[in-house]
Amino acid sequence: MTDPVFPDLKNRSVFITGGGSGIGAALTEAFLRQGARVAFCQRSDATAFCDRMEQATGNRPLFLPCDIGVTDQLQLTLATAAQVHGPITVLVNNAANDQRHETLKTDQTFWDWSMAVNLRSYFFACQTVIPGMKQAGGGSIINFSSISFMMADAGYAAYITANAGIVGLTRTLAREFGRDRIRVNAIAPGWVLTERQKEMWVTPDSLAAHLARQCIPDPIQPEDMAGAVLFLASGASRMMTSQTLILDGGYISA
Repeated sequence: MTDPVFPDLKNRSVFITGGGSGIGAALTEAFLRQGARVAFCQRSDATAFCDRMEQATGNRPLFLPCDIGVTDQLQLTLATAAQVHGPITVLVNNAANDQRHETLKTDQTFWDWSMAVNLRSYFFACQTVIPGMKQAGGGSIINFSSISFMMADAGYAAYITANAGIVGLTRTLAREFGRDRIRVNAIAPGWVLTERQKEMWVTPDSLAAHLARQCIPDPIQPEDMAGAVLFLASGASRMMTSQTLILDGGYISA
C-alpha cells in the first residue's frame, strides 16, 4: 500500500506521542516519507526503530523518551522538539493504554492513572503546542480516540470514558481555536492489529467474530491509519475541523 503524497507536509514540524510502536510507528514512517521533520516520544527506548526509519526513508526521526502521564515531562518534551524542529504545527495524540479492568475492583489510583495517560495528556499536549501554532498562522491537531465508546462494550470502563472525552475535547478546542486556523479532528479506529493487541487480546475466535461484523472483512493494520492522518495534517483538509473519522471497516454500522 502506498500513501498519498501531500507536498505541503515537507519540512513540517510534526510531533507524535507513542510514535515508535504500533499505530504510532506507522504514522512516524508515513510522515518521514513525506519529508516532514518528525519527533516522537514514548517510555521505552526507540533508538533501533530510529535507525531502521533512517535507513528505510533517508529521514531520521527525533526520539525523546517521555512518560506522557507526567504532565511537566510531556510539556518539556514538546518544548524540546519545537526547539529542534521549529514550532510544532502537526500534533498527533496517539499514545494510549487500553488496560482491561473490572469496574467493581477499580480503585482511584488506577482510574487516575488511566485518565492521566488516555485523556489528560491529550489536553496538556494541545495546550502546550497551541501558542506555537498561533504564531505560525495555524496548525492541525489529530487526536486518536476509539470506537470503543460507541459500542456496548465492557471490561475497560476508564479507557472507554477517556475516549468519549477525547471527542468532546476535540470539538471544544476546534471551536475555541478555529479563528486561529488551528484545526482539531479525531480519528476513531476499530480493532487495529498491533503487536500489543495480538499478544494480549487477539484469539482466532475473537478476531473471526469481529471481522464478521465489519463491512470490509479484512483485519485493520496500523498502516491503514496513515492516509487519514496525513490528509488531516495537510492543507487538503483545510476546511475540516471538529470532526471524528471512523476507521473501523464498517464495524459499528453493521
